[in-house]
Amino acid sequence: MFQADRRDLSCQPSKLASPQEQDQPRLVQVPDADRQDMQFPDIWLRDNCRCKECYLPQTLSRLPQLWNHLDTSVRVLRQSVDLDQEVLCVEWSDGHASQYPLSWLRERDFSSANRQRYLRDFYRPEQKLWSGLDFEHMRQMFYYQELITCDSALQQWLHHLAVFGVALVKEAPLDMDVLRSLSNRVGFMRRTTYGEEFSVRAQPGASNYAYLAAPLPLHTDMPYFEYLPGVTMLHTLEQSASPGGVNLLADAFYVVEVMRERYSEQFRVLCQTPVDWADIGSDGDLHFHNIWRAPVINLDAEGRCVRINHSIPQRDSHFSVPVEQVRPWYEAMATFVGLAHEHSCRFKTTPGDVLTFDNLRLVHGRTGYDDTDRNVRHILGAFVDWDIVYSRLRVLRSASATSSSPDAP
Repeated sequence: MFQADRRDLSCQPSKLASPQEQDQPRLVQVPDADRQDMQFPDIWLRDNCRCKECYLPQTLSRLPQLWNHLDTSVRVLRQSVDLDQEVLCVEWSDGHASQYPLSWLRERDFSSANRQRYLRDFYRPEQKLWSGLDFEHMRQMFYYQELITCDSALQQWLHHLAVFGVALVKEAPLDMDVLRSLSNRVGFMRRTTYGEEFSVRAQPGASNYAYLAAPLPLHTDMPYFEYLPGVTMLHTLEQSASPGGVNLLADAFYVVEVMRERYSEQFRVLCQTPVDWADIGSDGDLHFHNIWRAPVINLDAEGRCVRINHSIPQRDSHFSVPVEQVRPWYEAMATFVGLAHEHSCRFKTTPGDVLTFDNLRLVHGRTGYDDTDRNVRHILGAFVDWDIVYSRLRVLRSASATSSSPDAP
């Protein structure tokens, strides 16, 4: 089946493996003249066959036929590399034949360095945590008109937001459609029970604590949603001339790492104790009763922090845990709140500023302010989900890489 000019890397059909042999990963070694030889698990190669029976190019996805009767014992009978075409060719024990471009394999090499590169450079940028003392050094300003008209500026804004969790957009017009325009540049807004956009200003009889002129403690927005809005955008239309209305921000992921290192037992409590978060009220004609149960600190399978839930007004009086877990949780939470304040920063936005930050990572608040007819503070808010941000960032990055390639037209 294979041409003679291919490098033959064939292996003889293997006998039935013993249980001990089955526990060992069966790896296909692929030589590469430009780098260290690559290796791939054989079953992964079979699952990712690129032929028309297994893969649909227009959807960039595998077809399901193999998985209707997946043979996990499938083995490589023979393999070779076509040096001219730079293709790996494989014959399988199930009678199938596959070809894999070496360029495609290089991008998916299982080496530790390549996996880390993909996760850091393409999946999601590596986050850099910060304390309030670091804020002035890492803060970066972007300009509204550049974000609307320039893709490279848009890419830089989204990348900085992903890495540091906060970015300030300056010189936006004092119009009601600014957040929609920014959201449309990224993808689309996230709608919540408060609509697609919401106005934050003092309101008599407000059903949400944010709509009061009183101090707003550090919190994440809407922890009562399982599907939490990812990026908060706050456009300052009017700012209080009183000394109050000062923004408070803290990188809660930084606080988590401080707790992990210094207060390991309290860190464990905040990771494992589920809390009832709730929002009951109405907005216009819509009445709602939202509840979500989750710990304050949420970790992924590798132990990294991926979400913070925290809002004193929106923590329900229901606490559905055994009584012996209650006091340890309060003690741990007091440590968390104290550290968040200790490592927070303060600044005050001016009309035309759009403060954008990671709502899964940062806790934010503001000081109280005087609210009169002549001293009004008006902030317009909206959300964009991180899935949409990361998607746009990858598209921009790919387009930038293509345009900078020497082979690009």
